[in-house]
Amino acid sequence: MGEIAFIVWRESVEALLVVGILYAWLRTEPAGRRGLPWLWAGVGCGLLLAGALALALLGLATWLPGDGPEWFQAVMALAASALVVQMVVWMRRHGRGLKRELQTGAAQQVESGHWWGLLVLVMVAVAREGSETVVFLYGSVLSSQQHGGVGAAVGAGLGGFVAALATFWLLQLGGKVITWRRFFQLTEILLLLLAGGLLVGACDRLIALGALPTLMDPVWDTSAWLDTGAGLGKLLADFAGYRATPALSQLLIWLAYWVVVMWLLRRAGRTPAPRAVAGGRHVAG
Repeated sequence: MGEIAFIVWRESVEALLVVGILYAWLRTEPAGRRGLPWLWAGVGCGLLLAGALALALLGLATWLPGDGPEWFQAVMALAASALVVQMVVWMRRHGRGLKRELQTGAAQQVESGHWWGLLVLVMVAVAREGSETVVFLYGSVLSSQQHGGVGAAVGAGLGGFVAALATFWLLQLGGKVITWRRFFQLTEILLLLLAGGLLVGACDRLIALGALPTLMDPVWDTSAWLDTGAGLGKLLADFAGYRATPALSQLLIWLAYWVVVMWLLRRAGRTPAPRAVAGGRHVAG
C-alpha cells in the first residue's frame, strides 16, 4: 500500500500548490476576491471529472470479455508509466515558471471579467492531477480489490492526503529543511522509480498473455538472497520494478526506459524557463 499513499501524497501536494497559488493571488487582488467562489467551484469540478474517470475505468474493465481485463490492465500500466514520465519532464521544464503562468492566466480572466474562464483554469489543473492519480493507481487499487484489501487501499489513500496537507503546510513555512525545490527533486526520483516498476509490471502481464517474448527466462535468480514475496524485496518490486527472476526482454525494456528518461530529463533541463510577464502577457524570449 506504500505506493498508493505515496502517489496520493505527491499528486495532492501538487494540486494544493496550484490551488494555493491562485488562492493567494486572488486574495491580494481587489478585483480577484470575487473570483474565490469560482476558484472553489473549479476545484469541485476537477475532482468530479477525476472521479468520473475512475468509475469509467473500473466499469470498462468489468465489461471486457475473456483476456480483455488483463490486456486492459497492461495497457493502463503502460499509459500510467508514460504519464508519470511526462509529468516529471513537464515539471522539470515548467516548474520554475508555474506560479507566473498561473497568475498570468488568472489575471487575464479577472481583467476580462470572465469568471468562467477562471473556473475552467482551476478545473483543468485539478482534473489533470486527479486523472494522473486515477490512472497511476488503477492497477494497485484493482489488485487490492481482488485480494480483499479495498479498505487498506482507501486507508492508504486517505493517509497520503493527510500527509499532503501537512507537507504543504510545512512547505508554505519556507523552512530550510523542506523546500519546494528539495521536495520536487526527491519525489521526482521516486516517481521515476515507480514508473519503471509499472513498466515492469506491464511486461509481466504481456509475457503471461504471450504478447512479449521472454528471449531468455530467467536471466538470473536472486530469490535466495532477495525474494520479492516480503520485506525489502517486495518494497523494491513495488517501487522500482525489481524482479528476482527477470526475463531478458523485461530487463532490456527496463534499461531502455532509463536511457530514454535520462535523455528526456537532460533535454528538459536545457529548456529555458519562461521569461518575465509584462502587461499580463508573456514576454517572448
